[in-house]
Amino acid sequence: MATNRRVSRVAELIKREVSQMLLNGIKDDRVGTGMVSVTDVDVSGDLQHAKIYVSIYGTDEAKVETMAGLKSATGYVRSELGARVRLRRTPEVIFLEDRSIERGNKVLALLNQLNDERPPENLVSVENSTDQNDRDDQEFSE
Repeated sequence: MATNRRVSRVAELIKREVSQMLLNGIKDDRVGTGMVSVTDVDVSGDLQHAKIYVSIYGTDEAKVETMAGLKSATGYVRSELGARVRLRRTPEVIFLEDRSIERGNKVLALLNQLNDERPPENLVSVENSTDQNDRDDQEFSE
């Protein structure tokens, strides 16, 4: 069983190497359909399995094609990891789509919408309290 520090170091190394493969190693045209980036890698405690989370920017069709291309390239990715990363056993690779960026954008859009719908009453009360504070400061200084 590997230590937590070793697991996190191996995960970072896999993340870096797979990112390099996405840039210029994988020749499948489907992978280039959408803009792909590796967001996280989760390695099991025994270093036998690696879940690689990828964020894909593009249409839904491009996302489906890109995931299909990545799934077909898992053998190549695993063999390249075995050559690049010196481990006793090369971990099994699973690609998973990371939709956290999309969820974050939806939350931000909802917050902006709520902010736009809020009545400007609060601005008036803030201005009045500022005027009152200025009067208090003048009375105190005299």
